[in-house]
Amino acid sequence: MKLPLLLPFIGWFFLSIPFSLATNYYVSNSGNNAQSGLSLGDAFETLQHAADQVMAGDTVFVADGSYVGFDLRSASGTANAPIVFQALGTQVLITQQGPIRDDGINIEGVDYIVLDGFVVNDMAGNGIRLVLADHCVVRHCRCDRNGKRGIFTGFTDDIVIEYNVCTRSVTEHGIYVSNSSDRPIIRYNECYENNNIGIHMNGDLSAGGDGIISDAQVYGNILHDNHRAAGINMDGVENPLIYNNLIYNNHSAQGIALFQQDGAIPTRGAKVYHNTILVPTDGRWGILVKDGSNVGTEIYNNIVLNAHAWRGCIVVEDTAQFRSDYNLLDDKMSDAGDGSAISLAAWQQLGFDGHSLLAMTLSSIFEDVTNDDYRLKMGAQAIDVGTSMIGVVMDDLAGNPRPSGSGYDLGCYEYQMASGLAAALPISFHIYPNPATDRLFFEMVEADFHLNRIELIEMTGKVAYTFHGPHEAISLQEVARGFYGVRIWDQRGRYVVGKVWVK
Repeated sequence: MKLPLLLPFIGWFFLSIPFSLATNYYVSNSGNNAQSGLSLGDAFETLQHAADQVMAGDTVFVADGSYVGFDLRSASGTANAPIVFQALGTQVLITQQGPIRDDGINIEGVDYIVLDGFVVNDMAGNGIRLVLADHCVVRHCRCDRNGKRGIFTGFTDDIVIEYNVCTRSVTEHGIYVSNSSDRPIIRYNECYENNNIGIHMNGDLSAGGDGIISDAQVYGNILHDNHRAAGINMDGVENPLIYNNLIYNNHSAQGIALFQQDGAIPTRGAKVYHNTILVPTDGRWGILVKDGSNVGTEIYNNIVLNAHAWRGCIVVEDTAQFRSDYNLLDDKMSDAGDGSAISLAAWQQLGFDGHSLLAMTLSSIFEDVTNDDYRLKMGAQAIDVGTSMIGVVMDDLAGNPRPSGSGYDLGCYEYQMASGLAAALPISFHIYPNPATDRLFFEMVEADFHLNRIELIEMTGKVAYTFHGPHEAISLQEVARGFYGVRIWDQRGRYVVGKVWVK
């Protein structure tokens, strides 16, 4: 399923850096390393030459073209002055490995590095590798057909991996975070057709460190058609928060697997909220909770469905200190590990999923399963039946607010009343940027709609700007360019939604 929020290069990202010595460098196929690199007309030719020059606060802007990869080990950024490598277009292609390793881009032993907008395909190793590198960001990158993984990290505290597309890794995974990398955030990525796992996390005690990945956040990802193990695999992860993920059609695989193999501990304390998981006939369990991973784990407000002949939705080897409720499930559960299944009614007799529902047909739940559209259909049994007790999921996979009705919906999507607006609120509107002005105009066609406020919403679901008043035009002088959702409220609490590109 291809969603707008996961398309790379949704908008430009520029940092305002309070660092007086910061330098902007440029790299272009038409450049020359003997030049200053301080403008596109004086650009460097190679990424490695730019990487050899950078210091804290510097930004390297890269024009579209094909490049040899680079290796950065000599300079770190800081919290207020990161080093940024920024693609200027959508076709900055790394077509040859870097000078030291068989990876396209290698960041090693340096901190506060941002990689934004690179395309790295067909490397013998990893598309992008970061090791012993804290406080780094990888965003808007595309990694396809790489020999090992799309994006790999090891010993990378506070890393953010967002808005990437990682596909068709030859031997392993789409995204792999390893080696005691604490507080990683993995969000809004799409991983599909990888030989192994969509997103893999492993504390790797044998590699040194404490062997534990602490406080991971994994949300808003779409993981489908991967071929082994799981959509999301967690080994040695403590207190992960896993929500708003769409996981479907992964073969010979679990939807989410919580366990211990190389990690120092079983993955434990997992908060698994508002995910939509659909397992195909050749898959395994929807959510696997191995012995020890039950401790402190909670599974609430999910849709977990399984087309396998007898494997089902949730399998737990030890049910002590384990909680699960308010889910939409098939009639196949297990409290005894892989190998047997019991009915949902028998599972409920054990004290689990007392408020959960037995799923009806897929066509009654989702908009269009045939075309991988897993938004909730009007009247679906998953609407308004979730619990509000979890309290941390304030929006859905598409950035819409939760709840939108009288209660929280199950799964990664919150049903939007606005999609049924024709009956509830007969209104049409047009949103368009006018290139001759700095204002955004809304053409409203409804006498009964009295404007209260206009909200521009970032792709994360955060309200970035709110405009109040009765006027139908708003100034864009202070609005960063990029793609926004738009929500227009009237004085009666009704709203319509749209989207706009701010140039």
